[in-house]
Amino acid sequence: MNAGTAARRSRRDLSNCEGSILKIVVTVKQVPDPNAPQGLDPDNTIARDRETVLDPGDECGIEIGLQLKEAHGGDVVLVSMGPEKARDAIRKGLSVGAEPLNLISDDQLAGADAFLTARVLAAAIGAESPDLVICATESYDGSTGMVPPMLAELLGMPQLTFAKHVEVANGRVTVHRQTEAGYQVVEASTPGLITVTAGIAEPRYASLKGIMAARSKEVKALGLGDLGVDRGEPAETVEDIVDAETRKAGEIVEDDGNVGVEKIMAVLQAAKVL
Repeated sequence: MNAGTAARRSRRDLSNCEGSILKIVVTVKQVPDPNAPQGLDPDNTIARDRETVLDPGDECGIEIGLQLKEAHGGDVVLVSMGPEKARDAIRKGLSVGAEPLNLISDDQLAGADAFLTARVLAAAIGAESPDLVICATESYDGSTGMVPPMLAELLGMPQLTFAKHVEVANGRVTVHRQTEAGYQVVEASTPGLITVTAGIAEPRYASLKGIMAARSKEVKALGLGDLGVDRGEPAETVEDIVDAETRKAGEIVEDDGNVGVEKIMAVLQAAKVL
């Protein structure tokens, strides 16, 4: 056991026994600005030659990480996979109080699928032995929701999804898991991975002092070779993309005061709603 491993294990033991210190890794991503027009490149990947921002869902993940740090002590560090300009997304997180871990940037990662993304993030995160990994439920651009569960499996961590409230105490993490009917209370031992909903918290604003401090924090860049990860064959491919069907005009049911309800019931039954 080397000194770095011993230090991380000591941190983990203290967290589990006393619930007082946490090491939290938040995954962040730079995405095309949701408020700007979107497009596709010739290879059917999302065009990224336009304004980009920190994924709004990741802002919520950072906020929860910072709240847990303020309650328990410890560190909140950010890791991202993307091109060099993704540093801007990381620095936005740094400006509100997080610390940098790594930016994984490699030309071989262009067009990476969800599985390769999860493998790369797992290699970077696993070396840190965190108590908690926080991800958005899904990224704004990909919207697959597949990376967090793959990442949890690769890290050997339990996954708690759609969290609208998070608590950590005595080596266990408890979440209120949002459902269509309300919420479920789910808990697991740490280390664990959670995905948070967009409404879990209101992200804080960066202060001028925080913005200036973020500029001086070093964001270390790593490539596939540094992580010992081979790109390999893609696990998923895009076969075709078609335009979404244009929404059709609804049917107007005129009510003469006698048969309106019957007509509406017939429409609902034909749609198999009733």
